[in-house]
Amino acid sequence: MALADTPTARCAYYRHTCDLPAGVHPEIGRIVVRAGFVGAITMPAALGQQVRSELAHRRIQPGPIISHVRSGRWTFLIHPDLSDDVRLFAELFRLNVSIVPRGGEIALPSPVDAHAKYRRWIVPPQNGFRPSGSSIVDTVRSCMRSGKR
Repeated sequence: MALADTPTARCAYYRHTCDLPAGVHPEIGRIVVRAGFVGAITMPAALGQQVRSELAHRRIQPGPIISHVRSGRWTFLIHPDLSDDVRLFAELFRLNVSIVPRGGEIALPSPVDAHAKYRRWIVPPQNGFRPSGSSIVDTVRSCMRSGKR
């Protein structure tokens, strides 16, 4: 992925090539997208690695995945097809997995992050593809049932 080295240029790439309605917080150079058109599921990195492996085993594209380096978490960008079901949120909460709620900010890797090591792409976006949220949740459940943690 050929990314420019300014937040504005990177944001334009995300918007035009990856179909991510991103914006830049100009005071800090953070690039964000509001959950709604795009969704996100965040989990511990170790579980994220298992989910990514299981998706590959099932021949399901993982879509874009962000590593939050300092917190040791991964975020899967998804097609937001999950219902606002309190039981689902509670189930995932017990697994240390969270769904970014509609309207929540999803921080994307920015050139300013490269120096601070906040966020980086595990799987960078190359187009508008994002897997369904339900396929990621089903894979998380599968990994947890099989003891893959």
